[in-house]
Amino acid sequence: MTRVFLVDDHEIVRRGVAELLEREPDLVVVGEADTVAHALPRIAATSPDVALLDMRLPDGDGIDLCREIRSRHPEIACLILTAYDDDAAAMSAVLAGAAGYVLKNVRGSTIVDDVRAVAAGRSLIDAKLTARVSQQAQREDHDDPRFAALNLRERQVLALIADGLTNRQIGEQLGLAEKTVKNYVSGLLSKLGFERRTQAAIYQMERRTHEA
Repeated sequence: MTRVFLVDDHEIVRRGVAELLEREPDLVVVGEADTVAHALPRIAATSPDVALLDMRLPDGDGIDLCREIRSRHPEIACLILTAYDDDAAAMSAVLAGAAGYVLKNVRGSTIVDDVRAVAAGRSLIDAKLTARVSQQAQREDHDDPRFAALNLRERQVLALIADGLTNRQIGEQLGLAEKTVKNYVSGLLSKLGFERRTQAAIYQMERRTHEA
């Protein structure tokens, strides 16, 4: 029996996915949560085999939650549930240690098959993409260890700071609450050793000039 934990802030979505999985004789939903804060203790208590995580959550996102789960419970396979099929979503999943990502508009049978696949230890992420992300990370580690310390979401926020966007505008762009963006800004400033976002903006613009 494969044990699955669901994390999505929309109850209708959670109910739909739970009913879909519960129809299968080899799958059981052992818990649900609607935020990162609620998910972590419940996942620790229920010990699922697979965690299905929404990309966007009220107090963070599925990528950071995946990274935290994989750090605390490496035996749990994570699937990111996202509405977007693009390189950013795939690269985010790779960097967070996810076994794959699932589009919200796919057929129910695809989600069931994907849950079974990652529970069996398979990765649903293209090997070439994984290699490309690894090579990029190695280059960034060599270029500047401070930048390498930033997670993908912090790098996205940093890029938008350099574009002159406010926290509110960054939140609208990334689908995050303004308070969550503020937390990311504080985190990236600390990792880069800066006190003001202006310093971070200049730093990122200098990186762009160097990479051009």
